[in-house]
Amino acid sequence: MDFLIEQIKKRKEIIKFIISGGFAVFVEFSLLYSFTDILGIWYLWSSVFAFVSSFFVSFFLQKFWTFGDGDKDVLGKQMILYLLIALFNLCSNTFFMYVLVDLFGIWYMFAQFFVAAAIALWNFIIYKFFIFNQKTIVNEG
Repeated sequence: MDFLIEQIKKRKEIIKFIISGGFAVFVEFSLLYSFTDILGIWYLWSSVFAFVSSFFVSFFLQKFWTFGDGDKDVLGKQMILYLLIALFNLCSNTFFMYVLVDLFGIWYMFAQFFVAAAIALWNFIIYKFFIFNQKTIVNEG
């Protein structure tokens, strides 16, 4: 049992990233489903709206909770960088959703699951080692 607790402590940041990201994905999927199936909005527009909404949820959870970066002086710089990554992610998300849904005929909710997982992988690396790293240029001046 001690071994398990020690492993969790060692991977606390990754676990928080997964929880934060999972909650942001939950927000995104809920909105995607609501916009598409309840409101009847075209799935690509729904995907964009849901992605943008989950951006704010994700940014604040990742900055303050996951990576414990309470420095509010660099919040603007970090949000701009995070937004640039999010815009890249949005383009990637939209492109891969189109490919998986329209070209391969995969159900849009299933496709979004795979697209979100791929985006999460590259995001962790960028957030941890660049955007929310206390030693990066973002936090210097």
